[in-house]
Amino acid sequence: MARPMKWRKVCCLPESNRFGPLDSPADAENHVNMTVDEYETIRLIDLEGFTQEECAKQMNIARSTVQGIYIEARKKLAESLVNGKVLLIEGGEYRLCEGLGNGCGRGCHRHRHGRRFTVDEDRGG
Repeated sequence: MARPMKWRKVCCLPESNRFGPLDSPADAENHVNMTVDEYETIRLIDLEGFTQEECAKQMNIARSTVQGIYIEARKKLAESLVNGKVLLIEGGEYRLCEGLGNGCGRGCHRHRHGRRFTVDEDRGG
């Protein structure tokens, strides 16, 4: 029997989900797709200064899982920057946090901005 999937907790979706050369079309050959959970590891580790252990606790997953996600995310960032490809952030195995303080730590955007969002607001609905 397969092990049940463990969703990665993400505090919020990125405000912009497309980055790259302004004159490039986002066709299949000229883009790199980064998942939302990969984006979250970059945000927590590189921007917020979390260790991989702290990131794992924040996202409610194992540290070894964070390490794998983070390595893939960094490869995708490098591919986009070095080869001038558009970076699209979408999809992945995640659930948005509730922003209610239930296990949400210092890296939660909902606490920092002083506002709690609903899932519909985060998804533009």
